[in-house]
Amino acid sequence: MTKPKTIVVKIGSALLANQDLLTPRYGFLQRLMEDIAHLRSQDWNVIVCSSGSVALGLRIIGETPQSAGVSDKQAAAACGMPLLLNAYKQVGHEFGFDIAQVLLTLGDFEDHRRFLNTRNTVHRLLSSGIMPIVNENDTITTEEIRVGDNDRLAAKVAQMVGASDFIILTGVDGLYDRNPDDPEAKFVPEVHDVNDYMDATKGKSTLGTGGMETKLQAANMAQEAGVTTWIAQGEADRPLSRVLEGTGRATKFFPNPEPMSGWDSWITNRLQMAGSLVVSETVATELAEVNRPIRRVDVISADGDFTRGDVLHIYDSNGVERARGLSDFTSEELRVMINNPETEAEQLLGYRTKGEIIRHNNLVMLDTRHVLWDAPSSMSEG
Repeated sequence: MTKPKTIVVKIGSALLANQDLLTPRYGFLQRLMEDIAHLRSQDWNVIVCSSGSVALGLRIIGETPQSAGVSDKQAAAACGMPLLLNAYKQVGHEFGFDIAQVLLTLGDFEDHRRFLNTRNTVHRLLSSGIMPIVNENDTITTEEIRVGDNDRLAAKVAQMVGASDFIILTGVDGLYDRNPDDPEAKFVPEVHDVNDYMDATKGKSTLGTGGMETKLQAANMAQEAGVTTWIAQGEADRPLSRVLEGTGRATKFFPNPEPMSGWDSWITNRLQMAGSLVVSETVATELAEVNRPIRRVDVISADGDFTRGDVLHIYDSNGVERARGLSDFTSEELRVMINNPETEAEQLLGYRTKGEIIRHNNLVMLDTRHVLWDAPSSMSEG
C-alpha cells in the first residue's frame, strides 16, 4: 500500500470573505471542498491553512478593514472564527468528511518542542481521515508574537508535515514580473530562485496581511524543505486538481534538489528574528570552510533580547547575513562575556562553560538559494 501524499493549501481572506459584505463566500467554499473531496478520494492528505476569521468578524463588531486597530482585529477574530469553521464544517459535511481546527502562534513554530507536538497532532488527525484547518490564533496574538501572515505560516506547516506540494490560492493566476495591473507585465510560469523576483512583489490585498512578497518568502521556505510550491488562481473550477494535473495556469516553484534536513530547515526558516550577531569577514569565511562553533572571541556585537535556544542570525562586518544558529546563552549572558573579554566565562556566569555561543552542529551556513534578512538597523550602534 502506497503512503498518501500530503498537500498543504493556503487560502487568502479575499477568497473566503465577500469584500463588501464581509460574509462567507459559500460558492467558493463549495468548489474548493468538492475539489478537496476529489483529492482525498485519490489518496491525498489535505491540510488547509485558512485566513478569513478577522475579515468575517469585522462586520459583527462594527469595524471595517480600514478602521480596525489591533484590539479590533483580535475581537473580530474571536467573532469570525466560529463563522469560518461553521462554513467549512457545513460544506465539508456535504462531501462526507470531518474537519478539525488547529490554532497556532509564533511560539508553536519557534520552540522546537512545541513544533514537534504540533506536528504529532496534525499527523494524528490525518491518520483518522480528518482534515486539519490551521489558523493563527489572532484572538490572543500581538504584533510582537504573531507570525504576521498565513503564507509563511502555511509554508512552515508544509515543512513540518513533510508535504510534497504546497498550493497558495490567490486572486491572480500566479507570479508576474511586475504588478499584474501593468499592461506590460509578463506571467512567470516557473521559478527556481525567488530572489530574481523579490523586487516585483510590493503591495498587499485589502483584506489580507500579505502580498506577493510574503508568498515568495513562503515559497522559498517550502523549496528549502523539498516541497513543490504553486501560486494559482483560487476562483477557477477545481482550483487544486487543475494545478496538480498541469491543466491550469499557475506559477511553479521547484524544490531544491538537495533539501535540508528537518533540523537545519527548522533553524533556517524563521518567522521572526530573535536576535543577531556580527562577526568579522575572516570568521565568517572560516565558518563556511571549517566545521567549527562560534566562540565568544568571534563576536563583535550582539543585537536583540533573546534567550538560550533562540535562533540567531549571523552577519559579517559588511552587514551580509551568512548563517543562522541556536544560541547557548541569553542575550544578557552574551553581552557580559563580550564586554569582559579578559575574564573567564565561568567566573562571569557562575557555571562551567566553554564559551561556545553557537555549537557547530547547531549552526547552518546560508547560500544563494536563501532569501537573506536585512541586518537590524540598531546593529550599527554595536
